[in-house]
Amino acid sequence: MDKTVIREGEAEQNPEEEVLITSLRAASWREFRGQESVKKSLQIAIEAARKRNEALEHVLLYGPPGLGKTTLSHIIAREMGANIRVTSGPAIERTGDLASILTNLEKGDILFIDEIHRMNKTVEETLYPAMEDYALDIILGKGPSARTLRLDLPQFTIIGATTKVGMLSAPLRDRFGVVHRLSFYEPRDLTYIIDQAARKLEVMIDAESMQEIARRARGTPRIALKFLKRVRDFSQVKGKGEITLPLTHQALSMLEVDGKGLDQLDIRVLSAIIEKHKGGPVGIETIASIISEDIQTLEDVVEPYLMQIGFLKRTPRGRMATRAAYEHLGTAFPDSPNSSSQQKLL
Repeated sequence: MDKTVIREGEAEQNPEEEVLITSLRAASWREFRGQESVKKSLQIAIEAARKRNEALEHVLLYGPPGLGKTTLSHIIAREMGANIRVTSGPAIERTGDLASILTNLEKGDILFIDEIHRMNKTVEETLYPAMEDYALDIILGKGPSARTLRLDLPQFTIIGATTKVGMLSAPLRDRFGVVHRLSFYEPRDLTYIIDQAARKLEVMIDAESMQEIARRARGTPRIALKFLKRVRDFSQVKGKGEITLPLTHQALSMLEVDGKGLDQLDIRVLSAIIEKHKGGPVGIETIASIISEDIQTLEDVVEPYLMQIGFLKRTPRGRMATRAAYEHLGTAFPDSPNSSSQQKLL
């Protein structure tokens, strides 16, 4: 990893990292820490469905990457005593692909569709009757001789996961009976997650190191687990295998992650706004051009956390750096006529 930026939402992930995260996932409600209101709501829905001996209503989980949408889907399947099939929106390219998946489901099975907002529109429309009526309409033939064949499906549950709920069409979104947003985690919950993962990895780590990793993990369990693995590697090479606070500081400094969890891309974005445009407002296209980065990456990966910690403000006129961002970068907040208008927007 060395100087590779630890980012969520990337198209490709290191297979080794994916195996690591999968092996460290919570397997039960007891192990799953955080998202308390979501957990309680899901537990009630699951218990009610089990008492009625019915399939769980379709579930939509949305929020930033790495917060546990996939983990929750596996816990739901386990609690329902159901099999789970895992796929993604882009992987279902044709209606035939969807038909093949749905016709192989059994009663009570769960189909988890990651990045469901990226599903083909034609495939999505085929999914509507399947979700609502547990039926699949197949068109046989073409032209005037074409006819529709309806296949009955067993009761099943679709769990959709998305990082962009706004990109879901209203008809699809309305067919989910249970909708929940996952939010960033508190440091104390991340500390617990790191502690449990360290036990599974059989690595010794002190409380201060766990708290430091949690503090820099951007409120995201997946990032916390990646940091833990990187610090473990560093401690095995540079130390005696036990993770201590000095080794943790050295490892995270090597990864160029500061005390607030900001990496070089975050710093470049804030510096572009502050140094090139006097704190803003400035358009996202301009920022992307200055730092030679993709607009989608900035909107989906960088901005959510910077806004979460109060370093960035979105306004109708563009992005603006806050006083907290100036202080974090060690730059004096401008005392000028321009700053007075900035203060009003903030």
